[in-house]
Amino acid sequence: MAVPPWLEPLLSTAFFTVCTTHGDAARGECNMYCLDCKGDAFCFYCRSSKHKDHQVIQIRRSSYHDVVRVTEIQKVLDISGVQTYVINSARVLFLNERPQPKSGKGVAHICEICGRSLLDPFRFCSLGCKLVGIKRNGNASFSLEAKNEVVVMDRTRRESISKEEEELREGSQQDIYPPTPPPPPSSARRRKGIPHRAPFGS
Repeated sequence: MAVPPWLEPLLSTAFFTVCTTHGDAARGECNMYCLDCKGDAFCFYCRSSKHKDHQVIQIRRSSYHDVVRVTEIQKVLDISGVQTYVINSARVLFLNERPQPKSGKGVAHICEICGRSLLDPFRFCSLGCKLVGIKRNGNASFSLEAKNEVVVMDRTRRESISKEEEELREGSQQDIYPPTPPPPPSSARRRKGIPHRAPFGS
């Protein structure tokens, strides 16, 4: 499955509203999302009571835009190709496209979908733009299974290359340092000592 069923509801959910049940509590803002229920955002206290054993991710804010930590989202989603940022010592990525004036000349990297300038050579600025790219071109995926297959194939290829290199290295060493032949058997006989006769008696 290229796109998990909870992704589009997640990207269209409104976060950081006040919880109708726990609005007076210190952590009553709705910044949690349940991947199993695929419903509305909820607060910290609702998680404890209604989503205790579910897959839940926490949404954070940066410059009034919703972000999610890479350490959380990469467990359930292949985020390859999406630009990440370090904010408050944590690596995050944006959920949706952020409006930006058209990039001027000299910009090395831009988002394939919205044209936003990027810091690094990534394809997309957000999960939302990657979703559009998958629907439009089909040359990307959110599936971790597909990513794992690529990783396994790449690892197998590297192991095969390493084995071939090792065999070639061993062969070259044998050519450079051929085994020393055993010494030929000695054919020369030992000289016997000169016999000494006993002196004759007078």
